[in-house]
Amino acid sequence: MASNVSEARGPARRPRIGLTTYLETASWGVWHRPAALVPAVYVDAVTRSGGVPLLLPPAGTDEGVLEVLDGLLLIGGADLDPPGYGAAAHAATAGTRPDRDHHEKRLLAAALDRGTPVLGVCRGAQLMTVALGGSLHQHLPDLLGHTGHGPAPGSFGSTAVTTVAGSLVAGIVGERTQVPCHHHQGLDTVPTPLVATARAADGLVEAVELPGDSWVVGVQWHPEEDQTDLRLFEAFVAAAGRWREKES
Repeated sequence: MASNVSEARGPARRPRIGLTTYLETASWGVWHRPAALVPAVYVDAVTRSGGVPLLLPPAGTDEGVLEVLDGLLLIGGADLDPPGYGAAAHAATAGTRPDRDHHEKRLLAAALDRGTPVLGVCRGAQLMTVALGGSLHQHLPDLLGHTGHGPAPGSFGSTAVTTVAGSLVAGIVGERTQVPCHHHQGLDTVPTPLVATARAADGLVEAVELPGDSWVVGVQWHPEEDQTDLRLFEAFVAAAGRWREKES
């Protein structure tokens, strides 16, 4: 009987993952126009990890979209707008998108309220931090005296990170791992209830997460850039699947 019920229901639905997007001028074919877009490596990482990617432009979507999502992925992108976290802009802070900041903060708040799993990548980890009351270092070379976290435009560097034992991140990537990176800003004050769960050799916070039963992780690096190591995306999509099963 159980077999017949399973067959009637058909295959299990893959977790639906909402990806925030850029809203920028882009080119394709003969066109050069404003577009809502996301780098394909994010889509590939979600798909290869068993999820269904759904793109969430920063216009026309609101908190209600969480009703059809099983996970929220806050992707990378432009610097956050400093007035949005009570700071004056550094001379090196550029290309801010306050409308996108506001949109993603609303989505994050709704996800946290529902208990929906969240993964923040680079800017996403920064947005997660400031949305909960934290702050950023706006230009790391001023603080660290090197540009190792933010190499030349259009390229990624590599950073070794060490995780905190017992954290979600440690359980996924191990005690120490080498990761792709590209950012000139970084996490400064990590607000409660977030906790820092990984750091680079220079002491910079590289991962944050929420303790407790929820699956909420932000990483300063770019895991989507290493398609040979999908452990973080696989763990995120799996958490989204478990959350959907619990809620259904």
